[in-house]
Amino acid sequence: HVQLVESGGGSAQVGGSLRLSCSASADALMYMAWFRQAPGQKREAVAAITTGGSSTMYHDSVKGRFTISRSEDKNTLHLQMNALESEDTGRYYCRLLPFWGQGTQVTVS
Repeated sequence: HVQLVESGGGSAQVGGSLRLSCSASADALMYMAWFRQAPGQKREAVAAITTGGSSTMYHDSVKGRFTISRSEDKNTLHLQMNALESEDTGRYYCRLLPFWGQGTQVTVS
């Protein structure tokens, strides 16, 4: 069992920035991803990154604003969020199949 612990959420103004991190308790030797879920909405994938970090994918709504990355030891995942919009509000979850983190809240107003 791998524990995923997110941090870095909070409140930001429209146009501001936040940086999320996710620490895995064991070797994360596969792709990882960030998901988010707004109130009353389905959980959706925001960004994903391969094990080595050479390939990334983004939801269309965050392209050019968010950057996903991971540490050299592969076990820490980051999401740099710039030019935040109110639509980015939601709970952000770290994903390493088949595990989920507990999520961290992001509120943009």
